[in-house]
Amino acid sequence: MVEKSKSKGLFGWFIALIVLTAVILAIVYMVKSKTNKSDNNNDDEGAGPVPGPPGAIDKKYANALKLALQFFDIQKSGKLVNNTISWRGDSGLKDGSEANLDLSKGLYDAGDHIKFGFPMAFTATVLSWSILEYGDQMDVVNLLDPAKESLRWTTDYFIKAHPSDNVLYIQVGDPEVDHPCWERPETMKGKRPLIKIDSDTPGTEVAAETAAAMASASLVFKDSDPQYSATLLKHAKQLFDFADAKRGSYSVNIPEVQKFYNSTGYGDELLWAASWLYHATEEKNYLDYVTKHGNEFARFGNPTWFSWDDKLSGTQVLLSRLLFFKKDLSGNKALGKYRGTAKAVMCGLLPKSPTATTSRSNGGLVLVSDWNPLLQSVSAGFLATLFSDYMLTSRIHKINCYGKIFKATELRDFAKSQADYILGKNPMGMSFVVGYGDKYPEYIHHRGASIPVDATTGCLDGFKYFNSTKPNPNIAYGALVGGPYLNETFSDSRENVRQNEPATYNNALLVGLLSSLVTTSSALQSLK
Repeated sequence: MVEKSKSKGLFGWFIALIVLTAVILAIVYMVKSKTNKSDNNNDDEGAGPVPGPPGAIDKKYANALKLALQFFDIQKSGKLVNNTISWRGDSGLKDGSEANLDLSKGLYDAGDHIKFGFPMAFTATVLSWSILEYGDQMDVVNLLDPAKESLRWTTDYFIKAHPSDNVLYIQVGDPEVDHPCWERPETMKGKRPLIKIDSDTPGTEVAAETAAAMASASLVFKDSDPQYSATLLKHAKQLFDFADAKRGSYSVNIPEVQKFYNSTGYGDELLWAASWLYHATEEKNYLDYVTKHGNEFARFGNPTWFSWDDKLSGTQVLLSRLLFFKKDLSGNKALGKYRGTAKAVMCGLLPKSPTATTSRSNGGLVLVSDWNPLLQSVSAGFLATLFSDYMLTSRIHKINCYGKIFKATELRDFAKSQADYILGKNPMGMSFVVGYGDKYPEYIHHRGASIPVDATTGCLDGFKYFNSTKPNPNIAYGALVGGPYLNETFSDSRENVRQNEPATYNNALLVGLLSSLVTTSSALQSLK
């Protein structure tokens, strides 16, 4: 009897083992099936931690960010307040006087003394975006206030440059007069003529970009200065209505701008401005605009490079934000097209993606143009880290690039690779941010930096400093120059405008990229 009971017990345990094994196999199969299903979809949701508030500070990026923001102080026009740049002083104080306007503020574009409204507005929009997304990270390193101050200096100018609904002054100074001179802005004596757009001479792209700048800035100042924010938003709405109702390219209607900031079309700026106005107001008509006109202007499925001229990839990333964070819009098919194209942009940036761009140096730097090459490098890095952070904050940790799966963190790794290259981790062993590291450009194409403060020069005799073999006497700390060619060569020469001239929009994008990397984690919140 005992032996029989023991046999039955063993048999029972055997059955139980078989059942347990079957259950385990079923669970493994279900998990595997779920994983495969997730991998076959575009995103993998619900895995891994959500990024928290700013963590440990990365001093490398924090130090570079401080310098990058300082360049805006170097570029300021007008009556300077709390000036910390020893070799800069008041300038352009009579700008706008021929139209009885005070256009003394604003930013000089690059190494010259022109205020080009089109790229200046892009600079302001990107700076606003950077503050809105990464202001908490800037604040950790005490750089939020300087960023907001530089933004306000620019938007103050735009308010004055928009004296009535359908009038916008888009340029101060004449490049044909300014560029043949080599002098400090504090001592320039040439005429400063104005260019404007209006109902008779429309300029949709510059009006829309300025609307985007003021709408995005209205969000930046919404809590700290509600009245100023409301003023910016009022101007933004008026300018968007003007841009859309009176369509016409400023490059066509004002041919003289073509040599400097020629526009290739205005559809991207209209979508960009409407996107920012929707974020600023949540008014449905702006969302309807981007969904209605997407097929007309957005070039869905065709990734583009983000720059002062082409806002499409930036618009696609910005509108993707809505699908990441606004659940009530998750089924919006039109927004899905924007997000799909944004993902195509991201797949083009990942080095091992099937659609990876071939416009990349051996050192891993994305390079598209021989003129101001780093523009696309820094803009690509900024968009990549934004999209990565959107994904991670939404608990989406994988991106499917035509069947090959990548982690969202790999986009952030790409962004870091661009920043690190720019800061000196490259075959040339030099930083392209002036004043950062042991080796950086010393002969940048910049009038104010190249002429001693105590020098007395006119229009032409300042060229002795342009032709000098000595490094610039004034260091333009934080200036991001044009950068290396695809073959990773760089000539540090004042004559080398293509590679060695800084620009404010380069620095705005650099501020965005560095701000995203300042700490080891970031949590993105609603822009409202």
